Amino acid sequence: MRRRSPAPASPDRHDAALRGGRRAAAALALLAVAGLLSACDSFGGRTGVNAGAGVAEIVEDKSGAQAVNIASLSEVIKANPSDANAYNTRGAAYARIGRFSDAIADFSRAVEINPNYAAAYTNRALALRQINRNDQALADFNRAIQANSNYGPAYLGRANLLRSQGNFDQAFVDLSAAIKLSPESAQGYHARGLIYQRQGQHQQAINDFDAAIDRDPFAGAPYMARAQSLVVVGKYDQAIEDYNAALNVDNRNADGWAGLGVAYERKGDRAKAQENYQRALTIDQNNAVAKQGLARLGGGGRNIF
Repeated sequence: MRRRSPAPASPDRHDAALRGGRRAAAALALLAVAGLLSACDSFGGRTGVNAGAGVAEIVEDKSGAQAVNIASLSEVIKANPSDANAYNTRGAAYARIGRFSDAIADFSRAVEINPNYAAAYTNRALALRQINRNDQALADFNRAIQANSNYGPAYLGRANLLRSQGNFDQAFVDLSAAIKLSPESAQGYHARGLIYQRQGQHQQAINDFDAAIDRDPFAGAPYMARAQSLVVVGKYDQAIEDYNAALNVDNRNADGWAGLGVAYERKGDRAKAQENYQRALTIDQNNAVAKQGLARLGGGGRNIF
């Protein structure tokens, strides 16, 4: 995003600030992503994994670009105090630097100006999830869908909240709706694949993970998820390829190394299995999968690195 110095708002500046801000708002609305740890029903973020929390992912921007964008949008709001889009986009910028109270205030102003603003309700719900106000978040996802029944990110966000609360049946319905409305989004396929996986429907899970990877080949979590299901169905070489792909994204992921150990162990390669279990324990000495794997192989906890 191009940096701008604060200056009096003009029509051109208004449009430019909103174009930049809308990218942030769209990103926030699409960041309700489920990640995958060592268990099939774990939850977290896709990038900067929030282990087991089940919250929407918001990648904090520490570059300073968002601060510049906030300044620009504040000038827009000063000149156009009834611009709901400007409040929504500034709220997204606040959320991306972790200022969730300010973000929520801006999203609230946006829906006050425009009570049918589905994106602002969705964004406020995602920010509320970050501060564990999940009942209010669910209410906002519901409001977003009432305002616009064709707004895919609201279904995706609500599905991930429901899934974190154990309501898998309704989450599945919402994810299928999200996929229908946003068929090129990887996130709905990944999250629905996790539900299939949890239910033991591994081929259906693999199909959804395939679709997620086709749409976003640079995200590690779908490779991790697909690898787990591939191990279950006995496709160990493919699982090893997927674990390696996930570890290429994040080589400090202890669960990835432990999963790779499981794949090698199932394949019958005890040496490589032990090596990868040990690698996992150098990152997380309490990794249960790695500890159990070494115990099965008689490797103890000795560090071989």
